[in-house]
Amino acid sequence: MMSDERNEAEPIELGYIEDLGDMISFQEGATVSRTVMQKAGGNVVLFSFDTGEELSEHTAAMPVFVQTLKGRLKVTGNGRTVELVPGGLAYFPTRIPHAIYAEEPSVMMLTMVTPARDNIGD
Repeated sequence: MMSDERNEAEPIELGYIEDLGDMISFQEGATVSRTVMQKAGGNVVLFSFDTGEELSEHTAAMPVFVQTLKGRLKVTGNGRTVELVPGGLAYFPTRIPHAIYAEEPSVMMLTMVTPARDNIGD
């Protein structure tokens, strides 16, 4: 008979945020970030950007999704640039060079996806 053992660090439950818009504010001449959810499958971070603020080109060690909640962002990934407005979504695979530039005061949601671990040796 097999047992149904779980080696999970967090309880299985619904993660819920009623209104992301209330969780971050704009600061003049700055980019602000705030982690709003951390779970085994990934993290969600909000960013607010004043006009002209940016995240210069960088890479991430995990896949990420970027969504504009307010404003307009210029998003560049691996040499391609798109305008991301509310309702738009961008995806960056692991280690793809990318940058974000705020064309106006903007709020962005970054979802980092934690890759599933193989249960090798279990």
